[in-house]
Amino acid sequence: MGHHKEKSKERREKRLQEISLLRTIPYSDHQRWWSKETVAVVTGGNRGIGFEISRQLAAHGLTVILTSRDISVGIESAKVLQEGGLVDVASHQLDILDPSSVKEFAEWLQENYGGLDVLINNAGVNFNVGSDNSVENARKVIETNYHGTKNMIKAMIPLMKPSAAGARIVNVSSRLGRLNGKRNRIDNEALREQLSDIETLTEEKIDEIVSTFLQQVEDGTWTSGGWPQTLTDYSVSKLAVNAYTRVLAKEFSEKPEEEKIYINSYCPGWVKTALTGYAGSIAVEDGADTAVWLALLPEQAITGKFFAERREINF
Repeated sequence: MGHHKEKSKERREKRLQEISLLRTIPYSDHQRWWSKETVAVVTGGNRGIGFEISRQLAAHGLTVILTSRDISVGIESAKVLQEGGLVDVASHQLDILDPSSVKEFAEWLQENYGGLDVLINNAGVNFNVGSDNSVENARKVIETNYHGTKNMIKAMIPLMKPSAAGARIVNVSSRLGRLNGKRNRIDNEALREQLSDIETLTEEKIDEIVSTFLQQVEDGTWTSGGWPQTLTDYSVSKLAVNAYTRVLAKEFSEKPEEEKIYINSYCPGWVKTALTGYAGSIAVEDGADTAVWLALLPEQAITGKFFAERREINF
């Protein structure tokens, strides 16, 4: 077992080294479908992975709007990037849990930028550190990570600019929210089947599953519900995000060519940020990389997929 773990750690290290090298190669002119007029919105962009995603996108020449719940923190973060020479960075207050904040942001975005081309849903919370698995904050975790992300997507879809390259949505998710991962697998077979069947999966069904989980948390029966065993509330929230990504991809695929929106989710890995109590093993640059890579893919017919380290992985 230990040997296998070592091997997979070595493979991942090697992969991250390859990616670091790939990051040093600039995109060629014919690959760059974007320009300074291309607008990327990053939620929770004031620190950690969100800040690094904002930095990398701005360095590639996009206009970036980083949002944060606390406006003064957002302004400071944008200033850091501007002082580093990335002038096309703005910040705006946004609480993805507050419908009026989302609405106000959407109006401001429309008025000042005419919409957006790229949306990175990074804002999220987790109240457990290390091997803790309390579900005390389950409602808040689900509300933020799943419902908040959903609110944001719904508010932004009408503002996504039509283009030949297609608009892009990237959801920051987690391997912990996989249906069939070796670790943290869902033991409830009926649930796994419902979430696996993309033909019959709907947003309403995902909402229902999430409500069932919260109901079980309230009446204390969640431990026997067959839910993921590690960081349960966080994992269920990311499971829902992954499922919703697939549902939307299917919906978007029916849009006419010039109104295409491509949506994918990815796992940044266990990154050294405030969210992991700085206990992560992956540098923030590596954690942000796949989001930026997905947002900028030149041949973007990829949608409804789940990625880690620039490779597709199973849901």
